[in-house]
Amino acid sequence: MINEDHTALDSAALRRLQQAIEADVEAGRYDGANIIVSRHGEIGLNAAIGYADRRADRPSAATDVYRIFSMTKAFTNVLALQAIDRGQLALTTRVVDVIPEFFGRDRFRTARKDRVNLAHLFTHRAGLVTTPTPLPYEELGDLDKVIDAICQLDVVGEPGTTLNYSPALNHALMAEMVRRSTGADSVRELMQREIFEPLGMARTALGAPKAWSEHYVPIRASFPDGGWLSTSDIEVMEDIITEDAEMPWVGAVSTVEDIHTFAEMLRRRGEIDDSRLLSPAILDLATTNQTGDLPNDLYRGLAEARGWDVPPGNFGLGFALSGSGTHASFFGSTTSPRTHGNYGAGTTLFWVDPERDMTFACLTSGVMEESENLLRFQRLSTLAAAAAI
Repeated sequence: MINEDHTALDSAALRRLQQAIEADVEAGRYDGANIIVSRHGEIGLNAAIGYADRRADRPSAATDVYRIFSMTKAFTNVLALQAIDRGQLALTTRVVDVIPEFFGRDRFRTARKDRVNLAHLFTHRAGLVTTPTPLPYEELGDLDKVIDAICQLDVVGEPGTTLNYSPALNHALMAEMVRRSTGADSVRELMQREIFEPLGMARTALGAPKAWSEHYVPIRASFPDGGWLSTSDIEVMEDIITEDAEMPWVGAVSTVEDIHTFAEMLRRRGEIDDSRLLSPAILDLATTNQTGDLPNDLYRGLAEARGWDVPPGNFGLGFALSGSGTHASFFGSTTSPRTHGNYGAGTTLFWVDPERDMTFACLTSGVMEESENLLRFQRLSTLAAAAAI
């Protein structure tokens, strides 16, 4: 639904955005979407488009619950930023100071490990192996086992010198550092207590509660052969992200309304409805480029394969940034450089443009190959930004 009375968003531009998604769904590029676009806290577009499950002819609905993949990292970011705000951790805190077994059992494999700190994890500069699966799939939901497996892996790069997006290891370690520094029983409990309950995110959880089963959007993917991830690598997550799974890098579920609420907290500099989760000071730091001109090695390969210019990584503390220039970007061509947010493989994106005081949240069904997903969200984000007047 488009709010025709919104004075800060152009309804005709929002209509073009909705029509673009409808055309994509009609063309079979993906199956459906739930999208919310707002400015100054007032919603201009709130729409459920296409199918939650095309095979079952189930239409998208506002109550759809998605497995949001790496958008989960946004919640882990906030837990770690809270720990800094509260003096429990610092950006300079080394992993081994909190997780001493990170040195590993093999003392010959400890070189450089003692230098990896929280700032490196936030900015994907820890030099860790980039595997998304440090354990077999059937064991990924057990965070204790995941941490133990990570501790036995060597550091393969020089900490602080290169940016290589970590699908799993960095945020698993970050979450465990926060859990230990706060004395919490689990990361699931921490997220529920410190983020979801204060923000009223009633349909968001780490893990997939069985009680919401009728609302889950199934994971459907169709990737070309030879890519970094296969169709089975994605679709298997439907079996792995269970009620008991604790995967603070990829294992959360949510709705578009809850993700929009979370993003609005960021837009409002850490608070919403009298709940303050973060200080403006830490958010200012977290949404400023901390990686300079370093390219993101994972996306460098994607750009080179498509014949695109290689973009800078543009990372703050856990949040991806729009940056400047004309490179391909999830955040579109016209959002301001400090636009920040997070995304999940082939499906999900939220961003906040602080200059335009604007929030975008979009969860989609039908997982796209990542370069096509990037182009899709670049176009949708640019259409959304064009609505700001």
